[in-house]
Amino acid sequence: MLKSFRYLLFPFSILYGLIIWVRNALFDRKIIKSATFNFPLICVGNLAIGGTGKTPMTEFIVNALKANYKIATLSRGYKRRTKGFFIAVEGTTAIEIGDEPMQFHQKFPDIVVAVGEERLFAIPQILYQKPETQVIVLDDAFQHRRVVAGLNIILTEYNNLFTRDFLFPTGDLRDIKSSYKRADIIIVTKCKSDLTEKERAKIIDEINPKNGQKVYFSALKYDSPYHLFTKKAEMLDRSKDVLLICGIANPEPLKMHLTKHVHYYEMTKYADHHIFTSSDLKEIKRQFDKIQSEQKIIITTEKDAVRLEKFKAELIDFPIYVLPIQHEILFNEKDDFVNQMTTFIAKYPPPQRD
Repeated sequence: MLKSFRYLLFPFSILYGLIIWVRNALFDRKIIKSATFNFPLICVGNLAIGGTGKTPMTEFIVNALKANYKIATLSRGYKRRTKGFFIAVEGTTAIEIGDEPMQFHQKFPDIVVAVGEERLFAIPQILYQKPETQVIVLDDAFQHRRVVAGLNIILTEYNNLFTRDFLFPTGDLRDIKSSYKRADIIIVTKCKSDLTEKERAKIIDEINPKNGQKVYFSALKYDSPYHLFTKKAEMLDRSKDVLLICGIANPEPLKMHLTKHVHYYEMTKYADHHIFTSSDLKEIKRQFDKIQSEQKIIITTEKDAVRLEKFKAELIDFPIYVLPIQHEILFNEKDDFVNQMTTFIAKYPPPQRD
C-alpha cells in the first residue's frame, strides 16, 4: 500500500529532480563556487536518503587509517540540540553532537570528532584547533558541494541499487542518478556474503562505472552483543527471545540476523535518529514484560544505544544489549580499498607543526 502511494507522488519527484539538476548544474558550471583544500578530505556519502551503512563505513575507514594517521571526522550532527561548530570532549553527550558522532567519539576516543552544519567553515576550525590532524573524513557530505573532497566514496545498497531507484518521494534517491559520476569509489553494501563473481560482474556492468572509478562490495558482519552499561558480552542462540529496539533507516539486515540466530524476536520500531523519551521507556518495559520467556533480552543498535544511555538509572538492571556491526569488504579487496585511500592521502604535504 505504501509503495503504491509513493508512485502517486511521482509528479513531486519530477519537480524535486529538476531542482536538484539545476543545483548540480550551477555547481558544475562554477556559477555557484566550491572551495578546495590542500588537505586530504575523504567524503563518505550516498545518493539515497539513508540505510546504506554510512556510519559503519566511516568507522571502517577510521579503523583502517588510525594507526598511521591523525584522523578527524566531521558530521552535521543531525538532531543535536546545539548549533554551529563543536568538537567532542570528555563528557560530551549525544544531545550535544548527535547519535552517529557520539558513536564515533565512544569507539575512537583518540581521534577528533567534530560537528558543524557548514563544512566550509568547520574544516578550517578543525585544522586551527587540532593542527596535528592529517586527514578528515566527511560523514554524509556528498551533496554538500560547497566543499570539494579529494576522495569521494558513495555507498549503494545491494537490494536497492541507485540504478533501480527513483527520486524522492516516489523512491529513496535524494540526488539524481548521474551524480554517481562525481564519485571516485562506489561500494555496494549489505551484499550477501556468498556473492558470486558472476553476480559481481553483472552489478558492475549495471552501474557502468566511468574510467578510473572503482567498485567494491561489502557485507555486514555482526559481532557478539554487549550490555549497554556493564559491557558484559552475551551470546545469541536459539534459546533467546528478543525485544528489538530499533530507530535506524533500514532494519532489514538486522531482522534477518536475528531470525537466523535467536528463537523469537519482536521489534519496537522508531524513526531514524529518534530521541527516546520517558514515555518510550515505559512502552519498552511494557513490551518486554509481555514476552513470556525466562531467556529474554533486549537488543538495540549502536546508534540507538547512545540515545538510551541517559536512562542508565532506569535500565541498568535490564538485560539490554548492543549489537555491534561492521563492514567486510568482499572478494579479498580490503587491501586494495585501503591502499587507494592511503595513496590519496600521500599526495598531500604533511601538516605544518609549530
